[in-house]
Amino acid sequence: MMNIGFVGLGIMGSPMAGHLIAAGHTLFLNSLGGVPEALTKAGGTACATPAEVARKADLVITMVPDTPDVESALFGKDGIASGLSAGKIVVDMSSIAPVETKKFAKRINELGCDYLDAPVSGGEVGAKAASLTIMVGGPEAAFEKAKPLFEKMGKNITLVGGNGDGQTTKVANQIIVALTIEAVGEALLFASRAGADPARVRQALMGGFAASRILEVHGERMVKRTFEPGFRIALHQKDLNLALNSARQLGVSLPNTATAQELFNACVAHGGAAWDHSGMVKALELMANHEIGAPVKG
Repeated sequence: MMNIGFVGLGIMGSPMAGHLIAAGHTLFLNSLGGVPEALTKAGGTACATPAEVARKADLVITMVPDTPDVESALFGKDGIASGLSAGKIVVDMSSIAPVETKKFAKRINELGCDYLDAPVSGGEVGAKAASLTIMVGGPEAAFEKAKPLFEKMGKNITLVGGNGDGQTTKVANQIIVALTIEAVGEALLFASRAGADPARVRQALMGGFAASRILEVHGERMVKRTFEPGFRIALHQKDLNLALNSARQLGVSLPNTATAQELFNACVAHGGAAWDHSGMVKALELMANHEIGAPVKG
């Protein structure tokens, strides 16, 4: 059993921390929005600052929305770095910029501590079910120490390479997810506009080469019109910005990623920042003047 710090207890962080408490670990908790009562009742200890968390824990996990939030949690006033002592491990499970991740890792290493970037995929459903995919960058020895904790939060856990490689893998994941959502949206919209039952089309496609987790989960959302977020469009926009900005730095063209981002931008312009990212299909529907499952006009 370990003394673990957890900073960032939102939609994802809360259930992840809950799994660690349930496994018998001692948790020290901090979050900008306050520590959920359910976690303190379960045995977690609320701390006033990230620095206090770091002083009391042997390993500190961050799970916050974006690159500036990680920087603030680590190096801001009363941040994690100010509470660290040599030999501790910092694990960032947020999804942030790979280039900045390498800079953060270097600063933490200079304090005599190891750093792992360990972003996740699976959304709120995966966080609650402890079935997240976890892609890790950093030293192997630190990964082996943290792996038992990852196994309480996820199922598919891979050490990809050095610091920054975990975040690079997550960006690649988000490219694939966005483009697959767009493909499923186009396919079901086409089928519906042609007069076919989109629910039955989806069912038929699930048995063929086009089958995917996106078709299974988000295809159902599109058919049933359930766009309450598991993963908000605004967050996927942030991830695609990371992809496009990094691609520019690398001199790589990502044309379909750019198209997916424009579709997300259109959704946000119509008030959809908080829709589930499967709501990208609404931008396609606006252009087609047809909603999946609606009667065909004319």
